[in-house]
Amino acid sequence: MKTLNEIQNYYGSQLAKAALSLGAIRLNVSNPFTWASGYRMPIYNDNRQFLSSSQYRALICDAFSDMVESLSLKVDNIAGTATAGIPHATSLADRLNKSLSYVRSSSKDHGLGHQIEGLGRSGSYEGASVLLIEDLISTGSSSIKAVEAIRKADGICDTCLGIFTYGLSASYEAFAALKPSCAYHTILTYDIMIKTAEEIDYISAKEAEELREWRKDPFGWGISRGFKREGV
Repeated sequence: MKTLNEIQNYYGSQLAKAALSLGAIRLNVSNPFTWASGYRMPIYNDNRQFLSSSQYRALICDAFSDMVESLSLKVDNIAGTATAGIPHATSLADRLNKSLSYVRSSSKDHGLGHQIEGLGRSGSYEGASVLLIEDLISTGSSSIKAVEAIRKADGICDTCLGIFTYGLSASYEAFAALKPSCAYHTILTYDIMIKTAEEIDYISAKEAEELREWRKDPFGWGISRGFKREGV
């Protein structure tokens, strides 16, 4: 059985090359991207680009399946976050022959007002073990809301698997603060992404160091380099 590190090194490097090629991950330290918050950041991620390729969708499913085995996870239901986690949760649920559900960021304001779909007439997981599938884990706030919604619906959710994470301290703290805590793991880690980007000459060693500095202080990085927050 592969260890989690072996899985991340094997699949992560492949996924990083694919992401950089597709534009799912873009890096630019000299002209940073403007995030929705108005902050200028040297990285932009859009994992929806992977949906265009059956090869990459299968790669992600393979990695998640191996992670489930490596972590010896008991899984009754695969829950995807709406909307980006849904296709990958669907692939994994089909692979493992498990029930599927998906979690909205908030309850609908019409109809039955459901936040979670796929629970049947009871509207409850009825004590089932639920594995949450995310596409990107940034600060972790959206994932935390999904975990809380699953638990409110009587689901046992103590693990979240994602495609990519920036590895920010805020995300680790947010998951650890849950009671009970919830662990998260991603196929592609930030460190493997930088290492791969250097190896294929997508970035220079100096740019790689800038990207490492960004993770230490993501919201202060751009401002300290003269990039003002937009919209304020």
